[in-house]
Amino acid sequence: MIIDVHTHPIFHKAICGDKETLEYRKREFGIFKQSPTPVESVLQEMDYIGVTRSVLLPLDLTTRSGGWIVANEEVRTLVDLAPDRFIGFASVDPYREDAAEALEYAFVHLKLSGLKLHPSKQKFYPDDDRLKPLYEICVKYDKPIMFHAGMSWEPDAPAVYSHPLRFEEVAIAYPELRICLAHFGWPWIQETVMLLLKYPNVFTDTSLLHMDNALDFYTQIFKVNMGPLWIERNLRDKVMFGTNTPRFKAKRLLPALKALEFRPKTLQKILSGNAEVFLGERRNERPWLN
Repeated sequence: MIIDVHTHPIFHKAICGDKETLEYRKREFGIFKQSPTPVESVLQEMDYIGVTRSVLLPLDLTTRSGGWIVANEEVRTLVDLAPDRFIGFASVDPYREDAAEALEYAFVHLKLSGLKLHPSKQKFYPDDDRLKPLYEICVKYDKPIMFHAGMSWEPDAPAVYSHPLRFEEVAIAYPELRICLAHFGWPWIQETVMLLLKYPNVFTDTSLLHMDNALDFYTQIFKVNMGPLWIERNLRDKVMFGTNTPRFKAKRLLPALKALEFRPKTLQKILSGNAEVFLGERRNERPWLN
């Protein structure tokens, strides 16, 4: 089984009926040359590369730029089209006056499985007090948070908001809250590794920017910037497979990841086992709470 924990369904045709909304998504996400794709084609591509399930991530920018890159209700629509293949997350703009109510609605009524927050794009620091009600709701409903961390390709998204060290106070204050610092916090790899080592509730994913081919970049990050056995010996329970689709594709990242020749047990943890723990599907595997 393979779970892709990081996909953006901005071009899924079932939610692309409005041309103006689609142009807004392209502009805010920073991708312009792709076109809407039927869900059937998305599933075929997943089948081709062997991805069993994908996490769909929305983003609420209502106070920042007056809209959604993808709305919570649209994620629900997509999940209903393929409930055995799609896992839907929610998003809320922390500056909304009704942010807490909107998140609770997404968990209770839309039955979404986690929260996506993008500090750089939504322009907040993760340790800001205004985020506390959202964190508490995630703890209440046992839902994880996918944070953008590190550099963002999206326009008007300063990296200072998403530096990995800004998340440390959150990890300390909410040890029962499962947190993913996406993209390995690149370019702050060492700081991300420190947080992964120090805080059992902190995870990351493999949806890294690659400036050359994916294999060369993964080799540089996982075998050179990090010690060649760091993941095998110390981080095998903390790294999840993620692609950042549609910006990067599983058909490029997955072969590169497999070519690093991790031990089979480690690779399976990266491809699905750690995601199952993060998503709350393996509740008994949270030793930090025992």
